[in-house]
Amino acid sequence: MSEVLVIVGLAALGALFAGMLAAPAVTLLRRRPVVLSMFAVAALAVVAMAAGTIAVAVEMFLSPHDFQVVLIVVAVSGAVSLGAALLFGRRIAAGSRELAVAARAVGSEAGFVAPADPPIAELAALAAALEETGARLRAAQERERALDASRRDLVAWISHDLRTPLAGLRAMAEALEDGVVAEPGRYHTRIRAEVERLSDMVDDLFELSRIQAGSLELTLARISIYDLVDDAIATARPLAEQRGVRLRDGGIARLPVRVDGQGITRVLGNLLVNAIRATPADGTVAVSAHRDGDRVVLAVDDACGGIPEQDLPRVFETGWRDGPARTPAAVPPAEDDAGGRQRRLGDTGAGLGLAIVRGIVEAHAGRVSVRNTGVGCRFELTLPAAGAERVPGGTGSPALDQRRP
Repeated sequence: MSEVLVIVGLAALGALFAGMLAAPAVTLLRRRPVVLSMFAVAALAVVAMAAGTIAVAVEMFLSPHDFQVVLIVVAVSGAVSLGAALLFGRRIAAGSRELAVAARAVGSEAGFVAPADPPIAELAALAAALEETGARLRAAQERERALDASRRDLVAWISHDLRTPLAGLRAMAEALEDGVVAEPGRYHTRIRAEVERLSDMVDDLFELSRIQAGSLELTLARISIYDLVDDAIATARPLAEQRGVRLRDGGIARLPVRVDGQGITRVLGNLLVNAIRATPADGTVAVSAHRDGDRVVLAVDDACGGIPEQDLPRVFETGWRDGPARTPAAVPPAEDDAGGRQRRLGDTGAGLGLAIVRGIVEAHAGRVSVRNTGVGCRFELTLPAAGAERVPGGTGSPALDQRRP
């Protein structure tokens, strides 16, 4: 037993001596190529093993021949170990260089392409992470490009929409100044209507900027969806009557939701007015609401003839406009009532209304979608329900009862 302890002690002393020699190398090799680090680790192992073996061999009083055999075995083993470490280190270094070259392509048009066969699992995991990061970055770049294009289109459309009322205001103001107007009161009414239109456009831009900046503040309260629909339909009813469009109850349940009443009323108003303006005379716009699990689904169906399938994913983008069927034309001042009230019901025509709809609904942790139904489109809002119970409400259809003003 004592001999074993002596051998163990001698081997430990040899390894400790080798470790003391290698300690400065560890500091010197910081931030150096991985080949040198692996070679140093292998050299430390070889020197520690050789020192321990030689120390034990000396104490064993081996014959010169046997001691020479031990030295040869130690030298050959050390050389093979160092060669293997150098080979593996070069492979890892080569794989690391390939990954570094490929990583430079992250965010470029070509995109990141992972090396075919990483030499170690860590480099393979890093390559997979870079590939995933590159995919997310490409998606973000595509969204940014789409957003930039949408902003450019929006600026162009807003500029065009601003020129029209401004040109009319300038012409009417000049006519009033020159005193060539037979009915000044009519011009005053038209000027007020155009100012209302410009004001609505500015309000929509401000609301959209708050939504996109994430600063939209919601005042949540438990409200019946029946009451929200009632308010929105009552406001949109004069426009429907003017355009000869029928409003129909598609089944509106008295379900509670926890929402910002003003915001959701605006959402419903935008959808209703867009539907009414896109529906031809004698057409029908239907409103429905039902429960779907822990959500309340509110739908607005129109008879616009549908939206091209390729445009459906872009409906809620900022500045999007379809063809004449769904682009709300400005209400002529002579047809506007009560100082532009109908214009304030929905989209100003600048392609902001549906973007505002999506922003407000998503701020409520809900979602909005659109699909074609054959005769027209169906816009659906999905909002979190406030509870399973129904809430009290009036009888009959909200604001769809023709007896109500």
